[in-house]
Amino acid sequence: MTQLRTVQVLGGGSAGSSAHVRSLAAGLVARGVRVTVCAPAFLEHEYDFLGAGAHFVPVPRRSDPAAVGALRAACAGADVVHAHGLNAAVRAGLALGRQQRVPLVATWHTRPHADGARGQVLRLLERRAVRAAAVVLGTSSELVDRARERGARDARLSPVSVPGPRDAAGPYENKARAELGAVDRPLIMAVGRLEPGRGHATLLDAARGWLALDPVPLVAIAGEGRARAALQRRIDAEQLPVRLIGRRDDITDLLAAADVAVLPSRWEARSLLAQEALRLGVPLVATRVGGIPELVGEAAELVPYGDPEALSTAVTGLLADPARRRRLAAAGRAQAATWPTEDETIAQILSIYDELTQPRPSAHA
Repeated sequence: MTQLRTVQVLGGGSAGSSAHVRSLAAGLVARGVRVTVCAPAFLEHEYDFLGAGAHFVPVPRRSDPAAVGALRAACAGADVVHAHGLNAAVRAGLALGRQQRVPLVATWHTRPHADGARGQVLRLLERRAVRAAAVVLGTSSELVDRARERGARDARLSPVSVPGPRDAAGPYENKARAELGAVDRPLIMAVGRLEPGRGHATLLDAARGWLALDPVPLVAIAGEGRARAALQRRIDAEQLPVRLIGRRDDITDLLAAADVAVLPSRWEARSLLAQEALRLGVPLVATRVGGIPELVGEAAELVPYGDPEALSTAVTGLLADPARRRRLAAAGRAQAATWPTEDETIAQILSIYDELTQPRPSAHA
């Protein structure tokens, strides 16, 4: 039996899609599949696809002829090409060409936002991406519906799982709180790129309300992005109890040390922060958007997007109610136990690859 060969294509490489591809690559290699990952070079340094046993081909996220040509060469001889994200799916479709002898699987991990003329271009790109794909996988029901609306021939739910967080070291919790300056005050953790749409402005609005609490909680935001300078100016001007702590490789420990985690985004599918918080038993306040209600069930406090008063009230209520925090912690762990495991996610993907690569019976058979 010949070895199945797959190419995994990443575009911009969100944290969720990159972590999923790392997990998928390791799982497929362990099952005897030959895996090549095509992605911007910096993602190899962050996610170590080579360490998962995959081949790695650096391909910029551009869609110019040179980038598409490099991707076409990497896909030569593949049995299945699997693109993660809209940009990756469009480029993979261009690389494979119109004949589509190699089946393309596209996973939608998130939903881009654009209005006006840019929104029209986005819809055109989505239609192009789904029509090039033999199967479109959505990480939430909303994404599956969106793919079908754009003309997908076959769209399926694939609530991907990524590795659960390692157990945080108990003693580190006090060290983390001391480092952040939250030994004798509540710690509120947020994690995500400092970009428009992630809800950080709303979080700063809510933090103004927490200035009246005694003791005043500290909000720590882990992540980097183009909005950092503007957010820092606001924090300084309004003397808000917020620290921008940059990119961190100890998110699990920081979350485990927190009293509450917050996710104020405009849209999410299967947020890594939400998954880690619930698995760790950290009470979560999140926006009622996208795939979040489907992901967390009754195990988190949900508030409308862009409503600082609702966010402030929900967090204040949790800080004042230890019993409620304990109930949410237990509910979070129980909810996390219902999510697909890494093995189940890999088995689903592999079954789709097998389905697409099996010889079809002859019409004259």
